[in-house]
Amino acid sequence: MALAYMLKHRGFPGRLPGTDFQFTVRRANPKGATELTVRERRSDRRAPDRRADEGFFKALWEAFGDEPFERGNLDAGRLSWLFGREVIPATDPFDPADYEAMLKIDLRVARQTFPKIVDEE
Repeated sequence: MALAYMLKHRGFPGRLPGTDFQFTVRRANPKGATELTVRERRSDRRAPDRRADEGFFKALWEAFGDEPFERGNLDAGRLSWLFGREVIPATDPFDPADYEAMLKIDLRVARQTFPKIVDEE
């Protein structure tokens, strides 16, 4: 089996500072990328989980802005909390289990969810 290619986003934080909330993975899974799924965010989520979402979105915004970006080594679990809302597929067709899948930030939704981050400029 050929090893999966996975772009490593240099300079992207590996985790939320001071926590165990992971933002990136170190190496590609030889069986392929974990599929991105839409995870429901309930209003009663714990504050640390909400901070992790905000920190991860801020890192995405600072790294990519409104430009499309390759999934690469971004953690599927953390990405799935934003997927389908603030982060959407940038191509059609889209393979949610591909390290080379292209994503983008949905500015309309991101401005509603994280206005302090998007409108900081």
